[in-house]
Amino acid sequence: MSITRSRLPLAAGVLFVAFVCSLLARSWSETTIALMASSILMFACAWASAAHLLGARPAAKFVAIALVLGWFAEEMGARYGWFFGGYTYTDVLGPRISEVPFVIPMMWFALCYTGYVIANLMVWRHPVDATPGWGNAVLMSFLAAMIVTAFDLGGDPYLVYVLKAWIMHKKDGWWFGETIQGFFGWMTVSFVIVLLFRRFAPPVIRASTASDRRHTLLPLGIYAGTMVFQIFLGHPVETRTIACFAMGIPLITAAIHWLHWTPGEVTPGGEKA
Repeated sequence: MSITRSRLPLAAGVLFVAFVCSLLARSWSETTIALMASSILMFACAWASAAHLLGARPAAKFVAIALVLGWFAEEMGARYGWFFGGYTYTDVLGPRISEVPFVIPMMWFALCYTGYVIANLMVWRHPVDATPGWGNAVLMSFLAAMIVTAFDLGGDPYLVYVLKAWIMHKKDGWWFGETIQGFFGWMTVSFVIVLLFRRFAPPVIRASTASDRRHTLLPLGIYAGTMVFQIFLGHPVETRTIACFAMGIPLITAAIHWLHWTPGEVTPGGEKA
């Protein structure tokens, strides 16, 4: 009885937040609600997977790094045109923190964590890497950043020209109207996020378990889901073929290595106790 009572304030708080959100949602379109819900679910799935594979504390640090740096980069981009070129967010993605919709930093974590896991599977046949040294960290972070940016090759044109999630100030870029600077921005920001995590929030070193295989399917599923969406609904139509190869090659490589990964293997860079 005492445990139940102790949880009542938390339950009441959750219900109140849900009530407020339901009131606010009346002014949002179905598209906005769907985008917010999918982004929050993607973030939650990625965090749950990270907490299991990396450890609760390293996962929380990864989340904090991605949220802070992701928001900062987008804020500077929306205000001053840094990193990605000049652009302005519309109301399509929902409420903002200053100039940036709150779901955007959440997506930065989900995508960077996904890139981290896929890069590790491609190289180490293991979803977690604790190999010491700056050289390994730089190269693996660069690979993860390329995997993240591969998503953006088809994602950005769709978000801009179909969903109209933001308006680019320069509309005559070389990539279906998008500027090449945007992809340098994606590479830079995702590289820094993953690199900082690798160097300053190392994962827990341990032997893998059978449940680790299941939790690894979450980031693989996130990447596969976005790839399938782009293949069938990407705009312009040319991006559908691009998504098939740019995202398909790292995904299939990681999936093959996942199939050959057996429980009991130790995190690369660690020794089994």
